[in-house]
Amino acid sequence: MYAVVRIRGGVNTRPEIKDTLKMLRLNRVNHAVVVKEDPNFRGMIQVVKDYVAWGKLEEDTLSMLLGKRGRLSGNRRLTDQIVKEKTSYGSIKEFAKAVNEGKASLKDAGVKPVFRLHPPRKGVTTTKKTAQQGGVLGRHEAIGDLITKMR
Repeated sequence: MYAVVRIRGGVNTRPEIKDTLKMLRLNRVNHAVVVKEDPNFRGMIQVVKDYVAWGKLEEDTLSMLLGKRGRLSGNRRLTDQIVKEKTSYGSIKEFAKAVNEGKASLKDAGVKPVFRLHPPRKGVTTTKKTAQQGGVLGRHEAIGDLITKMR
């Protein structure tokens, strides 16, 4: 699974990039989505690489994201009790492991596909350079560090 976090706003953005961000459900800054690792999503991420940070998502980061930022309809929090009722998994950690392996999806528990995150604690270095150049944009080897700062 990939985690994709929108970093930059939409002012003076080309229409193709705006459409792709809309298809990824990244309508606002500091919103995150979890997508499958397939060529379709990989191509979409490549189109918006100058506006998002993305990387492979680990199980512990996904469980933290579901526990703190996972929301159901009516803006209710995702809890272990709800996961037990709606799925065959006993806790958020087990459910996150199944989602990361592709055995389950977020729809199974009724989780909204967008995670609304806080701005990063202690800020980011720059939103105009890639991660390889010392910024935040583009592919991250450890996207979990950025998501933990934004929890």
